[in-house]
This record gives sequence, C-alpha cells and structure tokens, in this order.
Amino acid sequence: MCECFQWKGEVPEGLPGWTDKERTHLSQELADVLLYLLRLSHKCRVDLPQVALNKLALNAAKYPAALVRGSSKKYNEYKETARQVPAAAT
Repeated sequence: MCECFQWKGEVPEGLPGWTDKERTHLSQELADVLLYLLRLSHKCRVDLPQVALNKLALNAAKYPAALVRGSSKKYNEYKETARQVPAAAT
C-alpha cells in the first residue's frame, strides 16, 4: 500500500488529481490489508471490533479533543501544557 502514496507528499482528502486507475489500485490494496487483518485477528483469536473500541477509548483519554485538536504533540506533552495554562484561561 505504501507504493500508492510514495512520492505523493501530503495527500488531500478525496484524492483530487488521482486517476481512476490509481484509485482502483489503492482500493484493492486497502482491501488486501483489511482481509489480512481480519484473517490475522481470527487466527490470533482477537475480537477485533472490541479491541478497536477499547483503543478508541484509550486514545480519547490520552488525547482529549479540547487539548489536541490541530496539534501533533505526544500524549505526555498535553498534561504539561494543561498544567501551564492559567486558571483564568480555562
């Protein structure tokens, strides 16, 4: 799948400028990844939908939307930032 994005730089939402052939190739690659993941989770007896929900909850706790929107800081940097914000500013 990486080859679909190699040399493209930042790819805007909706893939403007991509040809139908490129979109079809990407779609097929994404389907391959999904099918591999589903098979692997079945072999490993991992409840993929449940662990995905668990991971979303964990990420929501680590990266509160009010603090992280528009930022790429690591989760432990937000706690420091939150402590530095004066009480009047919150």
